[in-house]
Amino acid sequence: MAGKSIRWFTFIILIFGGGSIFKLSSLKDAFYIPMQNFMHLSNTQIGLALSVYGVVQVIGNFASIYISDRFSKRILIPFALCGVGAVGIYISTFPSYYGILVAWGLLALFGEVVYWPVLLKAVRLLGDSSQQGRLFGFLEAGRGVVDTIVAFGALGIFILIGSNAPGLKVAILFYSGITILAGILAYFFLEDDRIKDTDSKGNKVSRNKVAWEGVKLAIKTPSIWVVSMCIFTIYSVYCGLTYFIPFLRDIYGMPIALVGAYGIINQYALKMVGGPIGGYLADKKTHSATKYLRYALIVAVVMMVIFILLPHKTLNIYFGMCLTLAFGAVVFSMRATFFAPVDEIKVPREISGAAMSIAALVGYSPQLFCFALYGFIIDHYHKDLFGYRVVFSLMALFALCGVVITSLLLIMIKRNNARLATQPV
Repeated sequence: MAGKSIRWFTFIILIFGGGSIFKLSSLKDAFYIPMQNFMHLSNTQIGLALSVYGVVQVIGNFASIYISDRFSKRILIPFALCGVGAVGIYISTFPSYYGILVAWGLLALFGEVVYWPVLLKAVRLLGDSSQQGRLFGFLEAGRGVVDTIVAFGALGIFILIGSNAPGLKVAILFYSGITILAGILAYFFLEDDRIKDTDSKGNKVSRNKVAWEGVKLAIKTPSIWVVSMCIFTIYSVYCGLTYFIPFLRDIYGMPIALVGAYGIINQYALKMVGGPIGGYLADKKTHSATKYLRYALIVAVVMMVIFILLPHKTLNIYFGMCLTLAFGAVVFSMRATFFAPVDEIKVPREISGAAMSIAALVGYSPQLFCFALYGFIIDHYHKDLFGYRVVFSLMALFALCGVVITSLLLIMIKRNNARLATQPV
C-alpha cells in the first residue's frame, strides 16, 4: 500500500512539472495575438521560432537517447525545469527576433532534450503493460489540469494589468516562476533511479557502457521506428490545431476577448477530456493503444474532410468553435496514448529511456517544418479561406498516413507476440 502511495505521489510531481515546463515554449497558445502586437512577430516569424525549437529538439534527441538512461531523473528533471524558468525570465525582456530564436532553441534543449524523454521513461516504469494507456492518459489529463490553471492564471494577470506589453511581461514571469517551483519540488521529492551497472552476463561494467549498449539495441529495433513514425503523423496533425485560432479570427470574426480563452481550451483543457478517454478506450475497450490510435486516426480523417467542405463563411462562430474543439479532443486522445505502444512492442525496460528518446526524436520532428509551413501557407494566401483549407487538407493527409502506419504496426505486434509465444520459458 505504501509503495502504491509513493508511486502516486511521484506521478503527481511528474504531472506538475509536465504541465508547467512547456508553457513558455507554447506561449502562442494563450498569447498568440499579444505576441504579434507587443513582440512584433508575424505568423511566419512565430512559425520559424517554433521550427528552431524543432531543429534543436530533433538534433538534441540524439543525445537524449544516451543521457536519459545514463543519469537519474532526480538530477535531470529539476535541472531542465529550472533551466526553462531562467530562459523565461530572459524572454520577459522582449529580446530581438534573433534573441527569440535563441530562447526557443534553449527551451527545446531543456524541455524536449533533457526533460521529456526522462518524464516518459519515469511514467512508463510506474506500471505494467495493462496500465500504459491509463498512465499516459492520466499524465496528459493531469498536465491538462495544470496547463489550464497556470495558463488561465497568466491570462488573468495579463488582463488585470491592462492587456498590454507590461501585462505580457508579468505573465511570462509568472510562467517562469511556476516552472522553477516545479523544479525545486522535483529535486526534493523524486527518488534517484537505480541505474544498471552490469551487462547481460552479470559482469560489472561502467554505466557509460551499459547506456551505449542500450542505445545500440534500441536503434536496431525496427518496431521502435514504426511507433516513432506513428507519432510523427499524429503530431503533424496536432501542429495544425494552433491555426484554428487565427482561422476563427480571420474567417469567423472571433472577438479578441475570446481568442485567449479559446487558445487555452484548445491546447490545454482538451487534454483533460482527451487524455482519460483515450487511455480508457486503449486499455479497456480496444485492449491495445495501437488499435485505438488506428480507429481514432480514421475518425480524424473523416472529421477533417467534412470540416474542409463546410461553408465556413456562413456558419455561426460558436458552431465553428465547437467543431474545431471536437476535432481537437480526438487529436488529444491520440496524443495521450501515442507513446503507449512502446510497451506493446515489448521494449526491455532497461532501455526505456533510449526507446522513448527515439520515439520523441522522430515523432516530434514535424516541428521542424509543420509550424513554418502552415504559417507560410496562411500568410501566402493572405489569410483567405482557401489557404486554411490547404492546411486542413495536409492535416487530413497526415492522419491518413497514420492509418496505414498503425495497420503495419499491428501486424508487427501480432508477429512478435506469436514469436514470443513459441519460445521456451
